[in-house]
Amino acid sequence: MLDYLYLALYKFFGVILTLLPRAIMIKIMKGISWFAYLVSKKHQKIINTNLEIAFNNRLSKQQKKAYGISAFMNLLDTTLGIIKRDGMKKQEVIENVTFEGEEIVKKYQDEGKKIIFITGHQGNWELLSQSIAIKFDLTLVGVGRKLDSEVMDKILKENRERFNVEMVYKKGAMKGCIKALSQNKAVGILIDQGISPNQSVNVKFFNKDATHTPLASILSRKFGIDLIPAFISTEDYINYHVKIYEPIKNIKTQNQEEDLAKLTQAQADAMQTAIAEHPKEWFWMHKRWKKTSENIYN
Repeated sequence: MLDYLYLALYKFFGVILTLLPRAIMIKIMKGISWFAYLVSKKHQKIINTNLEIAFNNRLSKQQKKAYGISAFMNLLDTTLGIIKRDGMKKQEVIENVTFEGEEIVKKYQDEGKKIIFITGHQGNWELLSQSIAIKFDLTLVGVGRKLDSEVMDKILKENRERFNVEMVYKKGAMKGCIKALSQNKAVGILIDQGISPNQSVNVKFFNKDATHTPLASILSRKFGIDLIPAFISTEDYINYHVKIYEPIKNIKTQNQEEDLAKLTQAQADAMQTAIAEHPKEWFWMHKRWKKTSENIYN
């Protein structure tokens, strides 16, 4: 029954996004984001805790509120963007997207090297993956969680694949990524979520201990592949900018543990840099430090 409700909402918003001018839709989205932040005291507390850690208590109450509302706005923009792009042509998807550092990716392509992108829940991360796949004419295989709704998971899968984005699920992600690389596909990995300590590498993230996925580091070391950080941002939710950073070079010495620690810390540093450049666009409502500071969100 829920599947049909989700499908109806998907279709409903598809019509709304088609009929309403973008400027009006943005105002509605901002209103929804403001309301969501206002009523969700639980998320307010998580957001404020994260901001206090990241900015060492330097933000005012109004700044925290603005960042919190923006976090909801980016989530809404990412979700509705999936619906909006359903039916679009590839060039329509990237007509309002600019790129910085594209020569980095093209150099790897020209040299026939395999590519692993690292990114996070920053800005419209769904648009990021599709934009990269279209811009560089490659198939990008991302790692994600299967949706609880079979119907919506199928729709999302079809939507992504129309723009050369495929998915492997977290369970079996390593095997799926290795297969993708063997088929000369690029891999994209979200690196900013806390995971179980027994599956992670510890890093310093905004000068505080945090767990971090080792997936990209393991692939980089095992196959000698550099990691390319890429993030997306927007000032107006109409025009978007993809910034591709200098690669994190692969490392392979006799000390595997030390290699993985260095590679993983470098990824955390890249994520921190991207957040510092566009702090309103990160997913601040995620309990990023929970696994290393159990009571911090209580």
